[in-house]
Amino acid sequence: MTLVERPEPEAAGNDVLVEVHASGFIPGELTWPGTWTDRLGRDRMPWILAHEVAGVVRTWLTDTSMVRSYVDVRNPKPPETPGWFRPMERHRPMQNVTPALNQARRGRTIRLAFLSAVVSLVAAFAAVGSTIPLFNIYRAEDGFTNAGISLTVVAYSAATLAALLVLGRLSNHLGRRLTSIASLILLLLGCLVLLSVHDIGILIAGRLLMGLGAGLAGSSLTSYIVDAAPARPAWLATVASSQTVMLGLAVGAIASGALVQFGPWPRELIYLVAVGFLLLSAALVAVSPETATPSPGAWLSLRPQVRVPARVRRLLPVAAAVFLATWATGAFYQAFVPALVEDQLHTRSPLVLGLVFAAYMGPSVLGAPLGGRFTSAAAQRLGMIIFMAGWVGIVTGIATGTLVLFMAATIVAGASQGIAISAATRGLLHGSTLADRAPIFSAIYLLCYSSAAIPALVSGRLSDTFSLPQIALGYGVLALVATVFTVIAARNPHPDTSENSQHGSNHDEPHRHADLTRP
Repeated sequence: MTLVERPEPEAAGNDVLVEVHASGFIPGELTWPGTWTDRLGRDRMPWILAHEVAGVVRTWLTDTSMVRSYVDVRNPKPPETPGWFRPMERHRPMQNVTPALNQARRGRTIRLAFLSAVVSLVAAFAAVGSTIPLFNIYRAEDGFTNAGISLTVVAYSAATLAALLVLGRLSNHLGRRLTSIASLILLLLGCLVLLSVHDIGILIAGRLLMGLGAGLAGSSLTSYIVDAAPARPAWLATVASSQTVMLGLAVGAIASGALVQFGPWPRELIYLVAVGFLLLSAALVAVSPETATPSPGAWLSLRPQVRVPARVRRLLPVAAAVFLATWATGAFYQAFVPALVEDQLHTRSPLVLGLVFAAYMGPSVLGAPLGGRFTSAAAQRLGMIIFMAGWVGIVTGIATGTLVLFMAATIVAGASQGIAISAATRGLLHGSTLADRAPIFSAIYLLCYSSAAIPALVSGRLSDTFSLPQIALGYGVLALVATVFTVIAARNPHPDTSENSQHGSNHDEPHRHADLTRP
């Protein structure tokens, strides 16, 4: 006998959902011939080989009189109705239908919560991605330097990391709605600050607020999505919580580039549009139901927990190398690619700049599932080798001034980073218990955002001495060192590490986890 975990069933119209408990299996002792089929022609009459049958009606919708109908057909003089169900007379008032109607209404409101959370997460990270195509305008009109632009990337990364580490568990205690609305307000304030950028300090302040909002949204809204996602299809919660971020970044960058290039008020319009969508998102969340019961301990939840279990600690150096190369490249595309596209690839189009940024972030959605076909070590090696090939194309495209080659290589690097990052995360989570996962993710976030911020800070300082192609070559060398180290040192988790896990497996197989390819 095998126990299989299945999603909670839901009753449709004209269905009765019954929870049945059976014991005393005696073949042939109890038979219940089917006399009723559903709308697809399937036999829906229960058959249970059991001596004792007991149960309780869980849900019924629309027309429950059919239950009486099939009983009458089965036996014109039925025996006493079992205790688990009393068919309702047609003329009797349906006073017991209220719980079922409440259940149906709750199903609709939960679907509203899911839709609201998805829309809000897209709007949140679209606001984050909207700034990138404007960097060249700030450089040309306000005299911002590459070093100054790189500081905005550092500020955003540091703020996002702080919000994830300190505020990441706050929604468990204050509720999803309150923390989600707070994150949207922080992003809205960031957009309002960026409406009047004429000083590098204002740009840094706006990106700092966006980083705080993005970090809080990354924890509260993704949790909200998982809470409210429908049971079917089973993969919807994972895909919506992890890949919506990448969709938002790509949409924000492309929409910003288009509005800056073709719309009025190039410096302000995209932020006004973002503010409108953030307000709409906050309103949707406000009218949606709460999915997490508020609980005490909010202050204690602000204390960061960063820990990697000893059983997977040997995997940490390779994972750190993967995170360093891929996340540093993401920061490179924010801080230096805007200037490279204009100076070396000879295009001033903000739309092209938005497409270039989306070309690195978007394909990771395709790469992450591919990594699940291999063991974590093999996927890390494969991902980093392809990532290095992408970097060769990026450097060649910059050196030759070929935009098409640069874009193609960017797509390759973006897809391969999804393979490598998901595999590294899977290895660190292998055999983890529920108590382990939050500290492990804190350690992963610390590595990822530090990998984005520190190289951006160093290269920003060096940008006054070295040219942009030389800066790009330096990032390529960093990717090469990380690739060589990964190929040599990548290892799979011990197959026996999951024996004490609550949800572990004896194989190196994928786990559901948050998306770690976002900037």
